[in-house]
Amino acid sequence: MSLISKLLRKNTSPARIAGFALSNFIGLLIVAGAVMFYIDARGIWDDDDSIVNTDFIVVNKKVTSASTLGDRDVTKFTKEDISELQSQPWVRRVGEFSSSDFRVYASVSQGGRGMETALFFESVPDSFVDMKGSGWSFETGQTIVPVMIPKDYLALYNFGFAGSAGLPQLSEQLLTGIPLKLYMRSEDGRKSMSMEGRIVGFSNRLNTVLVPDSFMQYANSQLGSDHKEAPSRLIIDVSSPGDVAISEYLSGHGLEVAGDKSGSSAAYLLKVVIGIVVSVGILITLLSVFVLMLSISLLMEKNRSVIHRLLMLGATLREVAAPYNMMIALGCVAAWILSVVALLLLRSFYSVALEGLGISSDGLIWAVATGTVLALIVIFVNIVAVNRKVKSAWALKMNNA
Repeated sequence: MSLISKLLRKNTSPARIAGFALSNFIGLLIVAGAVMFYIDARGIWDDDDSIVNTDFIVVNKKVTSASTLGDRDVTKFTKEDISELQSQPWVRRVGEFSSSDFRVYASVSQGGRGMETALFFESVPDSFVDMKGSGWSFETGQTIVPVMIPKDYLALYNFGFAGSAGLPQLSEQLLTGIPLKLYMRSEDGRKSMSMEGRIVGFSNRLNTVLVPDSFMQYANSQLGSDHKEAPSRLIIDVSSPGDVAISEYLSGHGLEVAGDKSGSSAAYLLKVVIGIVVSVGILITLLSVFVLMLSISLLMEKNRSVIHRLLMLGATLREVAAPYNMMIALGCVAAWILSVVALLLLRSFYSVALEGLGISSDGLIWAVATGTVLALIVIFVNIVAVNRKVKSAWALKMNNA
């Protein structure tokens, strides 16, 4: 340790430095821990259905007595309805469901037994479907149609229909390998088309048989009528699913949200809670910065005469500021190391539960990165403050000279 460091650290208060390190450790742990838990918990909803993003909701108008009596237009969305939705602050974009304007029949056979059923197809803009890989596409001339079905449909077949009909139960993996024979014909029966369907995904959020939008446009142009129906359902990309403002708007306009809304509400509540926790952690971190700056200021005030003498004797600004900067860096590094150790212990408590759910998340990496950035910011802010004080002492020395 140099003589300058010994002189300047003479009046150092270990209790103040320890207080800063402790408060900084608590702040870093709260912020980084909140980030880690949010990313890990978010994987529960993301992995639940990776096909459709959790930021999307599907809405439709409520079925009334008028629509029951045959007036189906009351459940359709007009251009004015869609424009009003798009103008809402929580809406990023709106997509329309396109329905098949033709008859669809599907058959499947396995082990000498077969089953045939009438189906319906719907599509949404491809930008709303997050299919991993290149399985979700269709081009004119292609003979295989990608199909996505709800998981509930498979459950109804396995635990309802299969047992009563003496048919084997089907797993998701098995069903994706079984080709579907699709027979499609126009309403008047004059045009028909046969193709092969492949189930490429299952969804918990879209309660429909979904095909690529490019196929829907092609099939409607070949088998459908020239009359384009207004959409009866919309898919909306919202900024904050589960927001109270969304529920109030939908209920006030007679709209319903399709599918399970618990995931969106839980995700929104998670964001709110994490936001509060992160705010508290940042506040504690700011207080720790204030405590350190106050401690360093008091220490430099006590050493003012020593600093002036050192500067008069030819010590540089960097040499005078170095001992204080070293204390700041050591305190922050100690707080950061303790926070990383605490994060490892914290994650060990619920990592087994995450593995049991089949979720792999990089929340710890993001948490350590967040703590590192925050610690570097604290170091930078305090070093800048120390250098400014040393420069002011240098300016005072020059004025006296």
